[in-house]
Amino acid sequence: MNIEEIKQNFDLMEDGEEKFTYVIELGKQLSPYPQNKKTEEHKIYGCSSTVWFNKNEVDNKYYFDFESDALIVKGLLFIIKTIFDGKTKEEIKTINANKIFEEIGLKSILSNQRQVGLSSIISKIESEN
Repeated sequence: MNIEEIKQNFDLMEDGEEKFTYVIELGKQLSPYPQNKKTEEHKIYGCSSTVWFNKNEVDNKYYFDFESDALIVKGLLFIIKTIFDGKTKEEIKTINANKIFEEIGLKSILSNQRQVGLSSIISKIESEN
């Protein structure tokens, strides 16, 4: 699945409840997070739920692992992973993930607390690259 497919699926949805249901379904597709990376060093702060983050570099491309204890956050993490996975440092610098979340209509239905958490996660990826 790529971000364009996700955008197209969101375009078919009429209300926030449908979008949240879809986000939860996306979260179920998140790859299992390595247990040995569930450490303070890998936690992302600024989120109301617990979020862990790990990145791996292979052939100058970055791949991300995420975990959360909240279903909706797991879905948001899946979208973030879809946006950034397999990109080079230069490509990551050109991505405006907040704009993508606005385009798919999620920013407007997320609580302020979730928006702050989302921004923290995106900032962590951008600052690490």
